[in-house]
Amino acid sequence: MKQDKATVIISEEIADGIYSVWLETKIAEEAVPGQFVMINTHSEAHLLGRPISICDIDKENGRLRIVFRKVGFGTDEISGAIRGDAYDMIGPLGNGFPLDEADKVGRITLIGGGIGAPPLLALAKAIPGGKVTAVLGYRSEESGLFLKDEFELEASSVVIATDDGSSGTKGTVIDAINAHDIKTDLIYACGPMPMLSAVKAMAEKTGAKAYISLEERMACGVGACLGCVVKTKDKDEHSQVHNKRICTEGPVFDAQEVEI
Repeated sequence: MKQDKATVIISEEIADGIYSVWLETKIAEEAVPGQFVMINTHSEAHLLGRPISICDIDKENGRLRIVFRKVGFGTDEISGAIRGDAYDMIGPLGNGFPLDEADKVGRITLIGGGIGAPPLLALAKAIPGGKVTAVLGYRSEESGLFLKDEFELEASSVVIATDDGSSGTKGTVIDAINAHDIKTDLIYACGPMPMLSAVKAMAEKTGAKAYISLEERMACGVGACLGCVVKTKDKDEHSQVHNKRICTEGPVFDAQEVEI
């Protein structure tokens, strides 16, 4: 984990309320797919950092990319960043996706729901080609199928689901998987909790291994405040209760490990 002054290189709106920002930072040296960073705003009235997942990693040039939805003060400020702006940032934080698992199987499915899709892009780039099917869920084609084109460059196939049926399968990512009869040995997923619960149930039914990245409000990002916990089957060594801190033991968990 490092603390750094990250400098904005490129900032753009890529869909309705969805922003992509490339940052020059030494944090890129240690980052792996599935981790996140805490970014501080310039406001003295908002002291806590904003947790944002890492979307892409360029170690050679020392850059990270974050893709996020504008939902509050912090993301509103960062969405308006221009080239040269600098932000205090801590990272990389949390545990990423276990890439070694991808070497053991032949069929891998990445499942991203909404703003849960960005953390999977770096993962798609890290897994050898020909093994990955990406299933991405969106609100509608009109609101934007952000990152779809980039996933198509990395995955062997990309399947789309939209709430209104304007693109791909109408319904959820699980509906799209069933409609396309997608078979898999290993799942990596990120998205809203109801989607992850459905992914966990599907994995249990089919016998696939599943790793899920949990989204949660975070205050400190380093496990001190115990504000972002998830119920687990086993006791946490830190708290001695059946929970784990998403920011430190996660955000990526074996789906069978957590009670969601």
